[in-house]
Amino acid sequence: MDIDELIELVKLHGKSIYGFCCKLTGNRADADDLYQETFLKAVELRFKMDPSRNPKAYLISIAVLLHKNHRRKLAWRQRIAPTAELGEAADRLLVPLASEATPEDAVLSLELRAMIREAAHRLNDKLKLPLYMYYTADMTIEEIASTLRIPPGTVKSRLHKARENMRKVLEVDPL
Repeated sequence: MDIDELIELVKLHGKSIYGFCCKLTGNRADADDLYQETFLKAVELRFKMDPSRNPKAYLISIAVLLHKNHRRKLAWRQRIAPTAELGEAADRLLVPLASEATPEDAVLSLELRAMIREAAHRLNDKLKLPLYMYYTADMTIEEIASTLRIPPGTVKSRLHKARENMRKVLEVDPL
């Protein structure tokens, strides 16, 4: 694969890969870094990429592996020299929707989105990755399975478990 084909992949799949990176990292600054690292790695590995074998899944798998490596390094650093975690509330704010009827609706929508995002963020990586790949990167079950190197049935099971866990967290107890 040459550079021109890679540029076409960025144009074609860049938006969904960036959205996936945002969901995976939880904030835009880290998502920007992961997105850039993903495509830098793709430039390095462009000769191994086969455009006929689902390049979007290949790019997502690069992002997943880079994210896992970053988290592993961060955990190792935290064991050696723990640091206090700063709040990322400002980074996690969503852009308000312009189509909201009233300010109250906009606030409720933002709160609901924040609750859903927090529920998804609490999931372990085995459940979170397929969920983000399916809903954020618009990948099929088969694409997720090949990216994560697991059977399609396992992907379906993990998606089901993720939805169930999120439903339990988001359920409001009646008074």
